[in-house]
Amino acid sequence: MKRVHADAVASLGKVRAKLWPDASASEHERDGMDLLSQPDRYVAFLAMSQTDECLGFAEASIRRDYVNGCDTSPVLFLEGIYVEASMRRSGIARTLCVQIEQWGMERGCTEFASDTALSNIDAQAIHRALGFNETERVVFFRKLCGNASEASRQSVRAKR
Repeated sequence: MKRVHADAVASLGKVRAKLWPDASASEHERDGMDLLSQPDRYVAFLAMSQTDECLGFAEASIRRDYVNGCDTSPVLFLEGIYVEASMRRSGIARTLCVQIEQWGMERGCTEFASDTALSNIDAQAIHRALGFNETERVVFFRKLCGNASEASRQSVRAKR
């Protein structure tokens, strides 16, 4: 396991694209650089093979706003985790989470949270296997404010 620094942003971007394929390579690179610009708020770790092949990653943040299901602040929040299919069930995800949890505790966190879509049953199972307990289920709503233009409404529809 190694913490992501500037020399590993490209590797992070490649493996992030496997978890979040809808983002472009430049978006992943920008996100990686943003992550590095706030080292007390964000962290990422890469799992590397002995031949320096990236096997997975995990990213986390320190959240100071309300985090569903948590009672304290700040809260360590798992933003994303991915392990190559051929390496799953080998302890990589658990080791990544241990690294992140240690980082969070060093910054005063006593709770480690995460979320996933209601429909993502596999991710829910992984979270449970990693020791997370389900705290609540939420349905999010939104409403356009005021006189939002039809173009705005169409733009929002197009993103779906």
